[in-house]
Amino acid sequence: MTAPLDPLTRFRFFVTLDPGDAYLPPAQAQLLPMVAAGAFQEVTGLGATLDVLAYAEGGRNDTVHQLPVRHSWNRIVLKRGLIRDPGLWAWYAAGLAGSLGARRDGAVVLLGADGVPAFAWAFRAGLAAKWTGPDLHAEQSAVAVESLEIAHEGLDRAGPAGRG
Repeated sequence: MTAPLDPLTRFRFFVTLDPGDAYLPPAQAQLLPMVAAGAFQEVTGLGATLDVLAYAEGGRNDTVHQLPVRHSWNRIVLKRGLIRDPGLWAWYAAGLAGSLGARRDGAVVLLGADGVPAFAWAFRAGLAAKWTGPDLHAEQSAVAVESLEIAHEGLDRAGPAGRG
């Protein structure tokens, strides 16, 4: 008997609003795709930038000092997704209603070829900064997809989720 066709097999990244999911032991990590809030086919923005100020010291002409100023984090952009849990929409909607947004910690989890979480990135103080709804076409039978941008205040590589 074959298993029913799961539309999520094409989605390799999951997002969860529980950062602890990035550190699950193998047995529980295998269940993550069934309970994750959303699944996505593309993730960008897992990175950061250190702003540097060039300072020319008076009387010293052989070099220009490079001084670190501030560290900033790129927005995590999750594209071509399927939202399974209304919690992601509720998080975004709460941010619209509150003047300071709705901050949540969470994780982005990468699945390996075997469908088991292989790696994760935990984010801190995230805000659902932008939500893009699906393009709907009556002639196509594609699953409705969306995009979500998360502005955050820190990102940690969580190692091989579920593989330790």
